[in-house]
This record gives sequence, C-alpha cells and structure tokens, in this order.
Amino acid sequence: MSFLSLLWCGLIGATLVACAACAAEVTVECSRVEGAIRPLHGVNVGPLHAGDTVDLSDRYRELGVPLTRLHDCHWPSADVVDIHVVFPDFSADPNLPSSYNFQRTDAYVQSILDTGSGIVFRLGESIEHTQRKYHVHPPADPAHWAAICVGIIRHYNEGWSNGFHHGIRYWEIWNEPENRPAMWTGSDEDYFRLYAAAAKAIKGHFPDVFVGGPAAGYVGQMNGASLVPSPFIAEFLARCQRETLPLDFFSWHIYTNDPAALLRQAHAIRRTLDERGFPRAESHLNEWNYLPDNDWTPLLHGAPRQREAWFGRLRGAEGAAFIVTALIGLQEAPVNATNFYSADTHGFGAFNEYGVPCKSFHALRAFRMLLDTPGRLRVDGEPPEGVVLAAGIDRARTCVTVLSANSGTTAARLQVTLARLPWTGSTIREIRVLDADHDLAPGSPPESVPPEPVGVACVLAPRSVLVARFRPGEATQ
Repeated sequence: MSFLSLLWCGLIGATLVACAACAAEVTVECSRVEGAIRPLHGVNVGPLHAGDTVDLSDRYRELGVPLTRLHDCHWPSADVVDIHVVFPDFSADPNLPSSYNFQRTDAYVQSILDTGSGIVFRLGESIEHTQRKYHVHPPADPAHWAAICVGIIRHYNEGWSNGFHHGIRYWEIWNEPENRPAMWTGSDEDYFRLYAAAAKAIKGHFPDVFVGGPAAGYVGQMNGASLVPSPFIAEFLARCQRETLPLDFFSWHIYTNDPAALLRQAHAIRRTLDERGFPRAESHLNEWNYLPDNDWTPLLHGAPRQREAWFGRLRGAEGAAFIVTALIGLQEAPVNATNFYSADTHGFGAFNEYGVPCKSFHALRAFRMLLDTPGRLRVDGEPPEGVVLAAGIDRARTCVTVLSANSGTTAARLQVTLARLPWTGSTIREIRVLDADHDLAPGSPPESVPPEPVGVACVLAPRSVLVARFRPGEATQ
C-alpha cells in the first residue's frame, strides 16, 4: 500500500487524508535522539482490591508502573497503610513492636513491590467525605505521631519488628491538609507543627530517605505564567525555610479539563520552589486526572445518573485522550514524578469494580507502548490544534513508535512522515486506535509499506489516541 492509502476504511477514527496539502505535516527525525522518554505514568494505590478477590498485579506489570503512591488505599474502608490501621491505639508506646499491626499492610506493600513498582508511602489518613470525621484530626501529640512514623519506616526499611529492607525512598507527611474538613479538621498551624515534628524525626533517624509534602490539592492562583501561592503554601514554605525543615520533595495535585494547565502549574511551582529557597526539592505531581467541565458538582452533589455520566466521561474516551495528552506534555515539564489518581476500582480508577480495564487504563497502556521505545526522537512541524505527538525508538534501532492524541472536540487531519529510518527496504506498519469504540486492538494485520515515504496519514477523531509502530520488513540491511 502507498503512504496515503486508506488506513481504516473509516472504521475507527483514523481515516484517509485525501491529500497531503490539507493535513498538518509533522516529521519524525529517526536519526535524532534527543534524550529519553520519561516514565511519568506512576499511579495511586496498589493492585489488590475487594478483599484480594480482584488482583490487578498483571495489569500493573503490563504498564510497568514506575511509582505507586499509597493514598486512599482500599478507600473508603481503609484497612491498610493509614496510621490508625497500623497503630490502632494512639496511647501505646511507639517503641514497642506490639503496638503496631503491620500484617495487612505488609502484604499490600509486597504486592506492589512484586510488580516492580517503587513506592511513595503516604504517612497519614485517607480522605473522609462522611459527615462525621473519624481519623483526619490533628494528632494530639505531634512528637508521638512522629515516633510512630519512625517505627513504620524502621519496619519497612530496617527490618525492625520482623520487618523488611525494602529501601522505600519517599515518605510523605499527610495529604491535602488544606482540604477541610475532608482531609484535616485542624488549622494551618496544626499541620505545620505536625510536619516539623515528623520531618525532623524521620531525617534524624533516616538521613538517606526523602521526606516531603504537603500533597496540596490547592497551591494557589495562577497569574499568567506565575503562581501566587495560597497563604497555606506560602507559610508552609516560609516555615520550612526559617526552621530549616527537611523538604526533599514538594507534592501537589491538580484535576482539570485542560492538559496545558498541568504544564503551566508545573513550571510555576518549580519557579516558586527555586525562588523560596528550595532549588533541590523535587516536584511531585502525585495526584492528577481529568475533571469533566472543570466541575466537581456532579460528584459531590449530583443525582445518581449525573454522577454516573460524570464518571463515564472521566473514565471514557474524553479522559483517555486527556491522559495521553498530559503524559506527552509532562515530558517537557519540571516534575520529578507524577502519580495518576488512580489505578484502582472506584470511580476515579482505571478499572471497574470487577477489574475490567476502563479506557483510562488503555491510555496508560498507549503511553507504555511509547515507552517501549525510550529514545525520544526529534519531531518537526506543528500538529493541529488540540493534537499532541511524541515518537521514540528502541535501543536496537529496530522499532519506532509514534503516539498521538486529539483531546479536542473536532476531528484533526494529520500527516506524519518518518525521516532517515535506521533500516532500508520495506517497513512493517501497525496502527492501533483508542477512542469511544476501540481499545488499542489492531484494526487490521500489520502491513508492509514501501521504503519511501514511510509514515501515517489520518484523521484523528475527537477524543482519540493513535499508536503507530514501525519495524523493518524482510528486505533490510
């Protein structure tokens, strides 16, 4: 078939571009590797759900999840990780192994490590949307709470109390303390005291681990490209600076329908950290997801059908295109780690309650396919509005992957040409599409295309993702 031959016969959102002149032209320079594609597809929560009757471990391995954050684990009925679960009697002595109940959390942590993922261990509690709050209150004695955290780290990193030597690097102090009262019933000052006590105690015992926070859901207002920090964030950073408190990583969250907002905020947060005395602190975007219409109302106050439709959009083709767009864009952002919220089986999760993958899972899988070819290739030309594109090559230089997403509401014509392929002769091309009706299954058998030119010409449907993979054909050198 020729380069401009019909790819999908109009079947699945990637249809013929009738002429090159009417399409946005992009060239992938296969001889120009410009760094590595970064594995920024970390997630929240581990693979075991529903009393271990739903085990997603194989799916985690399929994604190659690089980093799993332990927050809202088994939410809303947390039986692992949370401080009140691991240390059920707050009046007990943190120095005694008998004061802790590690058993369930041990198995949970091991299930994550068995998939090959690293861990961000959130020290604190899961969110409580209930009218009565049970565990999100400020600890009465921050020093006592800090000693409990030290005991937990000793167990998982030093083998204490029949423990392990997991070498967990990241330890996060609480989650969204500005999100009140669902995550914190105290004041700003209550959190600052807790952070100071825990951060100093942890670094005092374990100087090589990374301690951080505050896992803020709201960091402030954007003013153009700059961040005007919220009073909470401004004082948190000032307190860390004045008191020389450890801040190895600064964690923050964003939910939006604009993937560019993640990038703007990432750059603004990096500048804020640098300007306020923390140039070495890592930046962790450790909760993010698509927010339909930028509106939480259907989730918090909507009727059942409204909630169903809202989550359907979040976990459907809209959310999938957003995820891929964000992961491509974040390659250029000054972030050290990101964690999608979430990879579990509740409403925000990448799976339904039975463990069946949603389109958000397939979006992460599409990115993983790009990551299989980790040498990031130079891309010249401008895709259409709403479309992003990235390309990679494997180390053996025998496979090139092009990943593109259209997060817009209109179809986009796109022509991608591969220049200076590292092989001669024919090329085997395989096209996969993720959209409202398809989940990356090959639409047809891989096809052999002539040596020149090689690429893809297509129409990307609204809210769709395209994965094109190219390998040398039989006649190669």
